[in-house]
Amino acid sequence: MTSTNKTFDSLLVLQCQSGDKKAAAILVKRWHEKLCTQANWYIKDKEISKDIAQDSWSTILQKINNLKDSNSFGSWALAIVTRKSIDWLRKNKKERDNLNSYRKELNQNLVKNEVYDESEHKRVLLKKSIEKLPGDQQMVLHLFYVEEYNIKQIAEITSISTGTVKSRLFTAREKLKLILKTKNHE
Repeated sequence: MTSTNKTFDSLLVLQCQSGDKKAAAILVKRWHEKLCTQANWYIKDKEISKDIAQDSWSTILQKINNLKDSNSFGSWALAIVTRKSIDWLRKNKKERDNLNSYRKELNQNLVKNEVYDESEHKRVLLKKSIEKLPGDQQMVLHLFYVEEYNIKQIAEITSISTGTVKSRLFTAREKLKLILKTKNHE
């Protein structure tokens, strides 16, 4: 995130903390899609992700006055969404398992029916390889490479130490190299 956006968000947070409802509305407008995307990364269902993001906004707006560093709003809000997503996953394990088996079957049918060009094939191969990693390693890879958060921000979002984030990133990269090497030899 650019420093200009971060500064603007910080000012909005400060205005929210002083009771400005318009600033809260602008903050929601600026961040809602990102929070939905964060929830969807865990849940893999856009409608449920929207509900989680909405629920997260309720918590965010209730607790925004407790936020001491307005510059850390993004990682703080994403941490709330992450926790709510993980809580939802725990509570809805059976539903999630059924949904995943349906998606897997659907994807297998799509792969049989489609012809991929080389770059699409590589993208699908990388995605499938990442899916073989444990969830905690997938999460740090996603936050680091896709969301472009630094190690300290990832530690805040996931509530783990920076050393653990570094370790998971390293291990995930090494496992991914191994998986991809094995795939190339097949």
